[in-house]
Amino acid sequence: MAVSVPSGSINDNNNKLKPSLSISQIINMNVGFFGIQYSFALQQNAINPIYKFLGAENGDLPLLQIAGPVTGLLIQPIIGAMSDNTWHPKWGRRKPYFLVGAIMCSICLFLFPFSSALWMAVGLLWILDAGNNTAMEPYRAFVADKLNVEQQPTGFLTQSFFTGFGQTLAALSLFLFQLIPFMSHSSASNIPYWVYASFFFGAFCSIASILWSVSTTAEIPPTPEEFLEMKNKNFNFFTPFKEILEAIQDMPSNMWKLFAVYMFQWFALKCYWDYKDLTIAKTLFLLTILLPQIHCTRQLLVGED
Repeated sequence: MAVSVPSGSINDNNNKLKPSLSISQIINMNVGFFGIQYSFALQQNAINPIYKFLGAENGDLPLLQIAGPVTGLLIQPIIGAMSDNTWHPKWGRRKPYFLVGAIMCSICLFLFPFSSALWMAVGLLWILDAGNNTAMEPYRAFVADKLNVEQQPTGFLTQSFFTGFGQTLAALSLFLFQLIPFMSHSSASNIPYWVYASFFFGAFCSIASILWSVSTTAEIPPTPEEFLEMKNKNFNFFTPFKEILEAIQDMPSNMWKLFAVYMFQWFALKCYWDYKDLTIAKTLFLLTILLPQIHCTRQLLVGED
């Protein structure tokens, strides 16, 4: 039975409860971030071209990709607040969330190449992005929960390494699987089989990397005082929303300044992600009108009009 704990209580534990970990232990706890970022990279690099395979118009791409910012806006703070207030004697505090998120991602990545209609691909993207955000948000706090102050920079650097590794491998997979001769053919929906291979590999990486971290890393249990406080706390469905509002009200001035900066930054990034494939296709490869057979060998890397 899961029970609620005070927000941030484990983070506030004395460093004596957080013994120094070896480099291998820090790597083990961050391996799961590799699978999460592989999934995110496939979403950024391959979803729009698949939409185009299924008949999407260029002007519809931003709306079809709206799942990303909406789920990030809603799910990340809610899951973050929920994981702050969760403790399970077997599964811990953060691990249940990135395990559930990884299962959602793996299922969606496996099913995505089988999309036979645009509505199916759009629906899978919403579930995929919800799973990505469910897994990612508690993972960021996992480092602070587990590592003492001296080792936290190492933990976050390791997490950054797996971020780059997952993103890079996902992008390369879309090219490398093309080198296998029998994968040059395409399905009835015009999606090449090397796309299937990339998504299947991503589904495996998503769940396998999370399972590795979950099985090799134990979370720090609450102290007796924290356990008593958790039993006395009235935690319900509305608690995460209340805590989010309280956190916004208590935001220091520097955080409000960062809010303004990030708002404009992510506005630009959304425009970039929505149209980078089509822009590269037109400006770098001069692709405007392509034959169907060219679709099956080029579009996922460069997009088309």
